[in-house]
Amino acid sequence: MVTGSLIDDFLSQRKLALVGVSRGGKKFGNAILRDLTAKGYQLYPVHPNAAVIDGHRCWPSLLQLPEEVGGVVIVVPPPETEKVLGDVVKARIPRVWMQPGAESAAAIRTCAEDGISAVHGECIMISAKPAGPGRRPGPASAD
Repeated sequence: MVTGSLIDDFLSQRKLALVGVSRGGKKFGNAILRDLTAKGYQLYPVHPNAAVIDGHRCWPSLLQLPEEVGGVVIVVPPPETEKVLGDVVKARIPRVWMQPGAESAAAIRTCAEDGISAVHGECIMISAKPAGPGRRPGPASAD
């Protein structure tokens, strides 16, 4: 069950990886990249075949990120999500946000078995609020 505290914990992270951006720029992952960047998050897009997308340097895998991230937003079909979770475990990323349509029972089970905090069934663009003067990006409930 996804609770408000799981969502708040994920959104309190300042550095996030993002799996699911496309070179064409029209996928939902690209919209998330633009939205969360505008809201003050530092994002590390992951794409195996692109060096730069929407002006952001990309990393070929979660295992090659330049620094630790507090979580990863996943915006790919469920079979790909299940593969990505293997790298989440290896990279010791403690939190995942599976956008609606990216989750599966197997992916949710993997997170539970490996001690990964998982948000699913929620849209991060709706939940995340912008950072304003003197504010960090964070939970939708923080004002």
